[in-house]
Amino acid sequence: MNLIMTLKKIGIFTIVFLLLVPALFAQKKLVLGEQELYKVHRNKEKIVVDGNMNEQVWHKAESRSLNYYYKIEKESDKQETIFRMLWDEENLYVFFQCKDRYITARETQRDGAPYYDDCAEIFLIPAPDSLNMHFGFELNLYKTANDFIYLNGINKGENMVVKAYDPDYNVECCINGTLNDNSDIDKGWTMEMAIPLHILKGVGFTPIKKGNKWAFLAVRQDRNDAKGERRSTSTIFPIYDISKNVHQPNRFGLVEFVK
Repeated sequence: MNLIMTLKKIGIFTIVFLLLVPALFAQKKLVLGEQELYKVHRNKEKIVVDGNMNEQVWHKAESRSLNYYYKIEKESDKQETIFRMLWDEENLYVFFQCKDRYITARETQRDGAPYYDDCAEIFLIPAPDSLNMHFGFELNLYKTANDFIYLNGINKGENMVVKAYDPDYNVECCINGTLNDNSDIDKGWTMEMAIPLHILKGVGFTPIKKGNKWAFLAVRQDRNDAKGERRSTSTIFPIYDISKNVHQPNRFGLVEFVK
């Protein structure tokens, strides 16, 4: 069984690599320094992934607001999100702290559409440039994941999503309110992730160490209606043309790994 799973993973990365090679370095779009650099500090503590910031190191991490808003129809659609990130030799740690008056979630199937719910998302390019691929992790408050490898402009300018990428990583969330009950006013929710570095390897990208940089984007989807699929979006860096969706690597920013 382990051999089958290993071969499956090798197969996925081989297919992605073969598709990616012609376009990967075809056009470098990200201008270093165009977006404000996010500095992620090294973690030296044991982090328990529980949706809480009990570890002191979290309070030393750079906090950044996701204050670029899109698809806003009501002023109440603008709700605060604070993003933090840490690293060590094994994991990339991510923390979303979200105010939310109406906490909602529906999707329960992996690789479904948690992005139509209250949802935390992070996209990673393990290189300091806007390559035509990124790893994506999108999760709602049921911890239902849509994880993938996203390929931009692979076939005649069309995008491709590799949904067979289903790695293991730790996620926990805490809800301060009532889920799927708009009869009252909620306070918010948090989500904490520990993403193993080994699930981001396989195509020979830049390793995590002091001074190195990756491209990334942190996103929040915010659904406040009990029915339908309307939701607002907020990002850590400006997208500008949200009609193209959030998967635009030329609008990602850079994270620098520091001590």
